[in-house]
Amino acid sequence: MSSQVKAAALREPLVRIAKRTDISKGQAWAIRAAAILLALVAGGLIVLAMGHNPFLVYADMAGGALGNKTGLKETVKIAVPLLGAALAIAPAFKMKFWNIGAEGQILAGGIAATYFALFWADKLPQVPLLLLMFLAAAAAGAFWGLIPAVFKAKWGTNETLFTLMLNYIALGIEQYLQNGPWKDTKGTGFPIIAQFAKEARLPKVFGVHAGWIIVLIFVVLMFLYLRYTKQGYEISVVGESEPTARYAGMNVSKIIIRTMCISGAIAGVVGFMTVSGADYTLNANTAGGVGFTAITVAWLAKLNPIVMVFIAAFLAVLTKGSGTIQTNFGIPKSMADVLTGIILFFMLGCEFFINYRLIFRGKGEAHHG
Repeated sequence: MSSQVKAAALREPLVRIAKRTDISKGQAWAIRAAAILLALVAGGLIVLAMGHNPFLVYADMAGGALGNKTGLKETVKIAVPLLGAALAIAPAFKMKFWNIGAEGQILAGGIAATYFALFWADKLPQVPLLLLMFLAAAAAGAFWGLIPAVFKAKWGTNETLFTLMLNYIALGIEQYLQNGPWKDTKGTGFPIIAQFAKEARLPKVFGVHAGWIIVLIFVVLMFLYLRYTKQGYEISVVGESEPTARYAGMNVSKIIIRTMCISGAIAGVVGFMTVSGADYTLNANTAGGVGFTAITVAWLAKLNPIVMVFIAAFLAVLTKGSGTIQTNFGIPKSMADVLTGIILFFMLGCEFFINYRLIFRGKGEAHHG
C-alpha cells in the first residue's frame, strides 16, 4: 500500500494552486504592505544599478508630486480622469461585463462636448453651455456603451473584443474630425482642433478645474448606487450568476444594457472634463490610456469607489513623480515608466496571494502519506 501512495505522490504536481477561504482582513493588508515594500526594494535596486541613490529618487518623486502647490495641482489633474474612468467601469465589472472600452467612451464624450464648445460658445452663456456639454458628453458615452451591451444581451457577443474595437473606431472619428471638418484653419503645421473659448472651459476651484468636484460627487453616488440600491443589488446578482438572476425573475438583458449606459455615460463625462477642464481642445490623446489604467485602479480597489480615490491618487503621484525624476536625475522616461510598472506589478501580484495559496507536493490536505 505504501508503494501505491508513493506512486500517487510522484504523479502529484510539484505545486498546486488552491483558493483561500480562511484569510483575515489583517492578513490581506499585511500581504499588500509587504508587496509595496518589495516593490520599492525592487525598484530601488534598478535605480541603484543606474548609479542613483534610491532614497533620494523616491523622495524626489514624492516631493515633485506633493511637495509644492504646482506639483499638487498637477497630481490632482492626473488623478481626476483616472478616478472618473475607474468609477465608470466599476458597475460593468461588478456585473462581470468586461468593459475594456472606456477609452472610446471617453473620446465619444469628448467629441460631443467639443461640438458644442466649437459651435455654440457664441450662442450661450457659460453655465448653460457647460451644462449642455456635460449632458451631450454623457449621452454620447452612454450610446458608445449601449452598442456592445445590446450585442451582448441579444446575441451573446464577446464584450471584451467588442468594446476594445470600439476604442479604435472612436479614435478614427476623432482623427477624421481633426484632419477634416474641425481642423483649425488658423493653425500652422500639424492639423489641430482650435482651443475652446472661455465660455466652454470649466472654471477652476482651488487652482484645479472643477472636474475634481464632479468626480468626488460621482464617488459618493456610485458607492450608494452599488451598495444600497435595488439596481446595485441586481448588478451583483447578474455578476454572480446570470441563471440565478433569471430564476429570480430579473430581466438580465435590461440590466446589462442599463448598466453599460451608466458606465459609458460616466466615461463620457470624463471626456468632457478632459477637453473642457484640462486640455481646452480635443485630440488623439484626450483619453491618453486612462481607460486602461483605470482597470488597474478598479481591480486593486475591489470595485469599491471610496478605495478608488486612494488608489487613483497613488498612481497619480507615481505618474507626476516619474516626470520629476526625469528632470532632476536625468532618468529616461522609459526607466521611469519601468519603475512605475514594477510597483504596479507587485501591487497586482499580491492580490493573487491574497485569493490563492501555493501547495507544494506533500504539503497539501489531499496528501495523507
